[in-house]
Amino acid sequence: MGFNYYIPTKILFGQGKLNELGNQSLPGKRALIVTSSGTSVIKYGYLDRVKEQLEKAGVSSIVFNKILPNPIKEHVMEGAALAKAESIDFVVGLGGGSSIDAAKAIAVMATNDGDYWDYISGGTGKGLPVPNDPLPIVAITTTAGTGTEADPWTVTTKSETNEKIGFGYDKTFPVLSIVDPELMLTVPKFLTAYQGFDALFHSTEGYLNTTSYVMSDMYALKAIELIGKSLATAVQDGSNIEARENVALANTLAGMVESTSGCTSEHSMAHALSAYHPSFEHGAALISISVAYYTHFAKSGKCDDRMIDMARALGNKNATSPMDFVEALKALQVACDVADIKMSDYDVSYEELPTLVDNAVDTMGGLFAVDPTPLSKKDVLAILQASYK
Repeated sequence: MGFNYYIPTKILFGQGKLNELGNQSLPGKRALIVTSSGTSVIKYGYLDRVKEQLEKAGVSSIVFNKILPNPIKEHVMEGAALAKAESIDFVVGLGGGSSIDAAKAIAVMATNDGDYWDYISGGTGKGLPVPNDPLPIVAITTTAGTGTEADPWTVTTKSETNEKIGFGYDKTFPVLSIVDPELMLTVPKFLTAYQGFDALFHSTEGYLNTTSYVMSDMYALKAIELIGKSLATAVQDGSNIEARENVALANTLAGMVESTSGCTSEHSMAHALSAYHPSFEHGAALISISVAYYTHFAKSGKCDDRMIDMARALGNKNATSPMDFVEALKALQVACDVADIKMSDYDVSYEELPTLVDNAVDTMGGLFAVDPTPLSKKDVLAILQASYK
């Protein structure tokens, strides 16, 4: 029962919590607000509200709004250069996981020299230690998917080499996160589903991960339970604030799973798909491979009890078999109208699947090391082939 535990983020959770930003003790007087290249934070007034709250706290701000759904290194470096030029004190990530992830990476490079990939481990990254502490990070999430408001991780793509790799350490935890379900009422149906399944898989992977322990297990099972209870309702009735709140809490708990246990190879495989096909939404990529992925482990005989635990948490209280989780997963995907995602719709070809296998293993091979039982490249290819539509 011995363990180390470290999640240093102050989290304001609940309806209307964005209105409390201006009352917080913030880490400086000048902020860079990092948002996506889309228009939703402007359309729904979230950006103006954040600016107003910062002004209330005596903080001036500028906006960097180029972040793509799959953040790229070029924008990290551009945002960091802006932060340096404008003498920024802290970075605010406003939006979905991509904006907050990018805010973390920008915060690192705003205080350090060289190229972001100098500090990345895996692939062509140099894996160098980060000399200087990053700028403080404030996370304001408008979606329920990545849990990045409660973990140190950030995922960035190096476009020229098709490498999508995670990075993070103790200093990249946000110092403050706001999780306000009211900001999630405007998320479209299918994005709600994609993001919710991302949170689910952070939790299921964390529960099967060989590094799991009592704290990560507690967060993972509760997150799975909340998603099983409320995700389909949030997808089909986006105005249901109770369902939004439950999924938001599941997402934040899933971030805590990421901080205590972590992902397995499912995320490596999904990252490979969107590294080569950036329009392939991360959650959609995960969904597309999930049934074959979890079927492989259900039939392995190596994690039967944990698969049954997850099935019961997801809603099948009478589960007695590892495959009961797979069936519950299928049912949830049907209920959320995402059971028929096709790789081919994102221009993934069957012939390129071996390339994706190599990319998954070569760029984020560390996640394969914590699978409940080892996956060979042959196994990975079989999962992708079984998933292909």
